[in-house]
Order: sequence, then structure tokens, then C-alpha cells
Amino acid sequence: MKGMLERCRPEQRVTKRNSTAVHGDDVLDTVEYVRPSEGGDVISAILRREVTYDQRHGTCAEHFKVPRANCTTNSDCVRGEVDFKGHGRRTGRCIQYYNHTFKTCEIETWCPVEEYAVVREQPLVEAIDFTVLIRNSIHFPKLKARKGNMQDQRDKKYLSKCHYHEEKAPYCPRFRLGYIAEKAKENFTELCKTGGVIGVFINWRCNLDLDVSHCKPTYSFRRLDLRKDQDSSGYYYRFAKYYSKNGVNSRTLIKAYGIRLDIIVHGHAGKLSPIPTIISTVTALTSVGICTIFCDWIMLTFIDKNEVYSDRKFDEVINEPTAPIPTELSYINSFGSIHSDLSEGVQL
Repeated sequence: MKGMLERCRPEQRVTKRNSTAVHGDDVLDTVEYVRPSEGGDVISAILRREVTYDQRHGTCAEHFKVPRANCTTNSDCVRGEVDFKGHGRRTGRCIQYYNHTFKTCEIETWCPVEEYAVVREQPLVEAIDFTVLIRNSIHFPKLKARKGNMQDQRDKKYLSKCHYHEEKAPYCPRFRLGYIAEKAKENFTELCKTGGVIGVFINWRCNLDLDVSHCKPTYSFRRLDLRKDQDSSGYYYRFAKYYSKNGVNSRTLIKAYGIRLDIIVHGHAGKLSPIPTIISTVTALTSVGICTIFCDWIMLTFIDKNEVYSDRKFDEVINEPTAPIPTELSYINSFGSIHSDLSEGVQL
């Protein structure tokens, strides 16, 4: 078989960045310099949001869970220090933590901080019926074949009506999010809470000895992020909506949990070709010694000078007769007859 083999086995990596940066007099947090790294083979859907409304750039108390944020006097807070696990730059003052009795270091940042003022919305359970369109085509340049996962349909509304099914609609590229979660053996309600990364594997196995229309993809789904590690499991990212309120720049911070789909394509096609097939057959026969026996049979049977080849091929071995070796019994018999003759001579 001659063909082209295209396989892709990437190691999935999901990175999350969460820290504070200082650019001149401006303090930048994650949403201002990080965006979800999504390309043509990645798509995501928001399932749940955590919203912090009406943040303004100013000074406020650091969150008490940040390392070394709790304080009793101003000497506990170093002016100008930036804790990259925190939310901003410290002013050097120790102030009351919002409406609580304890104190934390004051910082310059977007106030109030997210952990204190966040509002957690209910999951979007209706997203289980949301659909995603995955168009994919594969090309085998050496075999001059190209195929897509969607057939031409005379009905232009076909794509808006169909849903993928292995037997009934194998060429419909529209998938329900609930169907993807089910095939990945995931609970959709849990995905709404934590988010998750699911790999969509499209596998093409094509026998191009047949018509290219017989080549169709198969789909499989698998969870890619680690569910056992609670700190790094799931999928979320932050973004903000900016506006001006009473002449003051403000924003709404949104932490979005959702499903991220990574599309991974494998391709494998083959087509019969006589020359590579003959070479492979001869190589296989030679490796087990059958080719040598076959060639000897042709030379000894069909070649005119087969006798010459036979003389060169085989050596004649002649066995010469050898004298028999006397046994112990024959030697004793001979000695006995001689002794008898001597005895008779004595008597005479």
C-alpha cells in the first residue's frame, strides 16, 4: 500500500495567568493585558459569570487572603511594594478592611477588589442545547485527494436544522454542547460551575482505492484539563467593560466560566500502487529465505545451462569402501584354531 500518513498527537497545555503589573503610574491587572488565547481551532462558550460592578481606579484595602496583607500598623505595609499575588501597589498605610474590624494594607488598584464585591450569577443551564458548528476539511496532496466533513446540500436551511448523529447525520457538522459533554463522560451541570476544556478529535481514515465520497470522519471527545487538581481544573478567563460614570472612568469586571473546545485532527489515507507492492513482497520473501529457494528452482528447471549451474551450486561427495575392523570374537576364534594345530603337531 502506498499512501500518505498524517498524524498529530499534541500534548494539551492550558495556561492561566493572574498577577498585577505596573506600567509607569498605571497599575494593570490581568484583564487589561491578558486575553484568552483562541485560534481557528479553539472555541469557547460562557456558562457562568462572576461580576464585580462599578470598579473605579483609586485606593482601597487589600484582600485579607493575600500573603502579608493583614496588618496592625503602617510599618507593616511597605510603600511602593507590589505583591504579584495581590491586586495592586501598596501605599504604606494600614487601614480598616471595608466594614470589618480587622485591618489590611491599603493598595492602589481598581476598587473595590474582586474577592470582596463579586456577585456570582446562576449557571446558564439552557446552554446544554447550544450548538457549535465545526467545519473541517483534509487534504492529501500526494494522493491528490481532498474531503470535507460536510456534504453539499440542496436545502440551504439544512445546517440550521440538523444535528450530528453517527448514523442518521454523519455529515452534519453541528454539535450540541450537551451531546459533547455526554460523549466526554462529563456532567454538564458540573461543567457550568467550574468550566472545562474538552478535546474534539476528528479522525479521517480513507481508502482511496474507493471513491473519495466513502471517506468520512469519526469523532471522539475527551476532557483535557485535570479534574483532580482543584486549583488548576476547569476553565475561566476575565474581561472588563469600561464606561464613564459622572466623569469618572469605571468598569465592570467579569470572570467567565465556560467550555473550551480544542479541535484536533488526525488523517490517514492509503491507495494501492503496484511498484511499492512488488518491492515490499520481494523484501518479505527475501527476509525468510523463500526467494533463494524460488530462484534455485528456476535456474535448475528452466535455464539451458542448468547442469553448469548445478555443478557450481552442489558439490559431489563419493564414499570409498574401507576394510572391516576385526572384532574381539573373531580374534579369539583365530587364536583357538592355531592353538589346536600346534597341539596336534606335538602329539605327532
